[in-house]
Amino acid sequence: MKILRFVSIAIVSACVLAHGQSSAKPVTGSDAQKSFDLIKTLAGTWQAPIMTDDPEWSKSNGIPMSLSIRVASHGNAVIHELDTGGPEVTVFYLDSDRLSMIHYCDFGNRPHMVARPSADGKVLEFDLVDAPGSDQMGHVSHGVFTIIDANHHIEDWTFTKPGGKLVHGHMDFKRVQ
Repeated sequence: MKILRFVSIAIVSACVLAHGQSSAKPVTGSDAQKSFDLIKTLAGTWQAPIMTDDPEWSKSNGIPMSLSIRVASHGNAVIHELDTGGPEVTVFYLDSDRLSMIHYCDFGNRPHMVARPSADGKVLEFDLVDAPGSDQMGHVSHGVFTIIDANHHIEDWTFTKPGGKLVHGHMDFKRVQ
């Protein structure tokens, strides 16, 4: 009788655990999954000049930036490494039914953003959830990815400086590899 009770408890526990895990996974075909699959198509090496609207940062205008994007962790993460004099890393991942990203800023903070896909499915807009870490220099607060085609995408980033001043950065990436 003890064996039967143990087996019953084990089966019920396994079912509860399996149900809990399956409900945490994104629904196949969800907007988040489609957006994540779109980000994965950007895997490769890219280059673009950066343009900003801030006079203090305008000396960077026109300087080519290199970007490496790769799919990692058996397809569960996308690593975006922008070379700003050293790699600045952003990680994209699915969080239940949301496409999330964390930007590991060279200013010592980690803005966490969540995507809003567009109706046409070619624009991903990321809204700030929080930005833990140092905010002494400011933080990235918004991002927009526009996928033109397999060899061309645009990234528009908004940076919030201390005091609330917004700086916009624009990069028109062309695929190198």
